[in-house]
Amino acid sequence: MLTNAVCRPTVAVSDIERAKKFYGETLGLKLSEGDMENLSFECGEGTRLEVYQSTFAGTARSTVAGFRVDDLAATMEALRGKGVTFEDYDMPGLKTENGLATLGEGKACWFKDPDGNTFAVLQGM
Repeated sequence: MLTNAVCRPTVAVSDIERAKKFYGETLGLKLSEGDMENLSFECGEGTRLEVYQSTFAGTARSTVAGFRVDDLAATMEALRGKGVTFEDYDMPGLKTENGLATLGEGKACWFKDPDGNTFAVLQGM
């Protein structure tokens, strides 16, 4: 039923102006549309990330969306230059070093937005 449907991650934020700055300036996503309560940012290959103002911002306890990149090291360096801090994990099946996890032939890192929503950046996965 949904095999060919477009899927757009939707993230709750507490402050739409702060989110506009973070997603647009810090992450470098292009704002395609928005108002005082909802924003839509363009991502790769026709995908979008939707952001909306909500009192439930930051309550997800898991990764809310992932970005696939060709060069994770360069992406991490650029994001660190914009003030992004990467999460470190040490649990069975997942250990990061300086924010980076090697998972088989792939690599991944995670960061949080100003509300505490967790995002992944992935290479080779």
